[in-house]
Amino acid sequence: MSKPRKPNNLKARVERSCRSLVRVNHVAVVNIDPSGRQGMINYKSLKNIAPGKIGQAVCEIAHRWTIYLSALCDDHTGNRYLKSIEVTPDGMYLSDHLEEVIEHCYSEIRDSANPQHLVASGWIAIPDTVSLDDAQAYRIFEAVGAWNQVKVAA
Repeated sequence: MSKPRKPNNLKARVERSCRSLVRVNHVAVVNIDPSGRQGMINYKSLKNIAPGKIGQAVCEIAHRWTIYLSALCDDHTGNRYLKSIEVTPDGMYLSDHLEEVIEHCYSEIRDSANPQHLVASGWIAIPDTVSLDDAQAYRIFEAVGAWNQVKVAA
């Protein structure tokens, strides 16, 4: 006698489809300070991603996240460098629930950087278990203009 099939679970199917959409498009959420710019970028092609279906897939579905936090520095000789850490929270989180993890680690990395070299700071959150190296992160920050930003008036 054959086993009965599982009933169709539409919610699980939609979540798998959304995670696949995010993974195929290599989506990363990038935030840079002091300008406060935040947006989505394809971390492979370095092209901006417009909000829409992909934005909904990132925000409304829980993901396993990899968060790359950096202090962007420029030493007295003009050499640019990153002081960074990568955080992978355990479990699946909605994008709105990552704020505590990001803020705690973000302030630590900014405080540990040399204040005379600090130009900007930022983070890259990838809704997948993908690790970035410093060169990839540097290219992403360069693509979104993190080194040449203007502070927005509060």
